[in-house]
Amino acid sequence: MTRPWIPDILGDGFEQQTLELDDGAVATLVRYLGAGTKELGDDAPWLDAADGPGFDADVLYVHGWSDYFFQRHVAEFWHRAGARFYALDLHNYGRSLSPGLVPGFVTSLSDYDADIEAALSAMGRSGVPGEDRPLILLGHSTGGLTLSLWAARHPGTASALILNSPWLEFQATELGRRAIAPLVGLHARLHPLAPLPPVDPGIYTRAVSATLDGEWDYNLEWRPDRGFPITPAFLDAVFRGQATVAAGLGIDVPVLVLLSDKSYLQPKWSADALTADVALNVDAVAHRSLSLADTVSISRLPNAFHDIFLSPEPIRREAFARIGRWLPMALQPTDAVLWEARTAGL
Repeated sequence: MTRPWIPDILGDGFEQQTLELDDGAVATLVRYLGAGTKELGDDAPWLDAADGPGFDADVLYVHGWSDYFFQRHVAEFWHRAGARFYALDLHNYGRSLSPGLVPGFVTSLSDYDADIEAALSAMGRSGVPGEDRPLILLGHSTGGLTLSLWAARHPGTASALILNSPWLEFQATELGRRAIAPLVGLHARLHPLAPLPPVDPGIYTRAVSATLDGEWDYNLEWRPDRGFPITPAFLDAVFRGQATVAAGLGIDVPVLVLLSDKSYLQPKWSADALTADVALNVDAVAHRSLSLADTVSISRLPNAFHDIFLSPEPIRREAFARIGRWLPMALQPTDAVLWEARTAGL
């Protein structure tokens, strides 16, 4: 069940709809109807390159751990390209988080299937092959892992998968994950909600938050400085998802993986954190990306942040340009011609 569309916290052009799930939980779908670029700033010339005749596709964005959707400029890019943009705050995250709920609690990443299916229904998709617009799935970090697993379990649904620094492998690589996964699994069964030792020293927040060294304003209750406490249940769900990826997913659509060119995984602040992914081992993720599908494009962006689209403006401009160059190769010929016309000049 769903509730009516209402104005969203992001302001002009954004609306949200609460999705009531079968187990009593809720997810929240955000859509962007267009409002110009005033709120995005006048220093965004890359937006102009996306102007042109309409490109009839749906884009569904899914956020990562300790996160929610607030990236107005991402919505504007896709809207200006002619696509219909939607973003999903999963249950127990962001707009979907209510008092008394454990932030991010999940026992399996497949638990989000209900969120995604409710979102697709609210987007007006029939689910009948050939009747719907092309569907582009866009996932960040854990959201990228979640969408990868979902796409593999639902062949024929999406047209393309774009992953923004997806958490496809443990920071200590596959060997480290295999070594500690049994212990994490045991804790998940015995004490699923017991918080694990904190691992986020706040370096990423310092890099992106406008209150520190970054440029972005967001809700600190929905995206805390040091992240939500990680529970054994959540980490076990991620490890099992990563193991599934490692075994090979066989996703049936082209995949684009956007990554920084380097990682900074140190516990203390350094200016190097402003030119690297401070959350993932990007080399391990790049290697693991090859297990997603037969057709995978890996695009490394120099000095990019963990969220590519929160990186400094020249980097995110280049990221959008690379998406524009990749999609014509990824989509069916008719869609490709339309997209190429839309992104000429990027």
